[in-house]
Amino acid sequence: MNHHPLIRARSAFTLIELLVVIAIIGVLIALLLPAVQKVREASNRIVCANNLKQLSTGCQNYHDQHGQFPVAVWMRSGVDPRYANQNFGPNWAVIILPYIEQENLYKPIASSVESYMSTGSSAWRSVRSQRIKIFECPSDQNHGSPWNGAAGPGWARGNYGCNAGGIHQPDSLGWTSTRDGRSPTSNYTQSWVGIPNSTPAGGVMCINWGARLIDLTNQDGAAHTILLNELRIGAHLSAADPRGTWAAGFPGASVTSAGWTWDCTGPNNNNPNADDCQGCINAPQDGMGAWQPCPFQQATARSRHPAGVNSAFCDGSVRFISNDVSQQTWWFMNARDDGFAYVLP
Repeated sequence: MNHHPLIRARSAFTLIELLVVIAIIGVLIALLLPAVQKVREASNRIVCANNLKQLSTGCQNYHDQHGQFPVAVWMRSGVDPRYANQNFGPNWAVIILPYIEQENLYKPIASSVESYMSTGSSAWRSVRSQRIKIFECPSDQNHGSPWNGAAGPGWARGNYGCNAGGIHQPDSLGWTSTRDGRSPTSNYTQSWVGIPNSTPAGGVMCINWGARLIDLTNQDGAAHTILLNELRIGAHLSAADPRGTWAAGFPGASVTSAGWTWDCTGPNNNNPNADDCQGCINAPQDGMGAWQPCPFQQATARSRHPAGVNSAFCDGSVRFISNDVSQQTWWFMNARDDGFAYVLP
């Protein structure tokens, strides 16, 4: 007689057991997702800081060759720097292309860049549609949506702006107050945030002017003065919102200016009507407040990083600036000549 081993029937999962397993998996995913997002953001912040480091090195190399930092933007006589529907010139980001390993982009437009002030050539604008990785912070998600605004269509996006300094107050417009290297002084409502009247706020890279390191050393110091700040792209609000546009030399697009005065109080502030940029949308609930009727006058640093922005200083160092930084300290870090050599610990 053949004896067969006893074969036990295997019981299946009950519906309740299956639901319990699915629930446990869901809980585990919910617990892991914030950790994954936190790691991803930490990585993005490092990439962003590295971008700023390379861009600041490009500006330093430009300084080594030309004896000064690049201008924020070239503007010929008769061009109103408050409006983008005019023949404005190349900005700092276009000017430093040869110094950030983008010679192939720069060579075809070199003569236009270098002759703009004498001829008004606009041929340099052919690079405006080029997406350049070093200008893109990975935490921002709107790089593929160009600026189609007052300067025409097809301007690629970016996340970094030079520090043009400036004070926005009734007797001076922040963006134009530092043109040609001028240094405005506070005259009105700044004292309530700890800024005495007559405190200057000169910029580092301004309209038709770039600072020299020797001047910065003799003023507040290169290690205490911001060179470049982060900016947020406004494409999710409107294609006409210029904020975050790498080749356009205007506040909010590739410049920060007077972002520590009036209703611009600090990085990533939630104030309504804060930025003054032609074509901007007012979205304070999203950290993108703007006074919509205004032309280009001021814009503060903004980013999609939780709790702050990356900034590069004139000595080449990069630091993360908290959203909680006081308006006074934010002024001191951006003004090159306020007399306060403030540096973060």
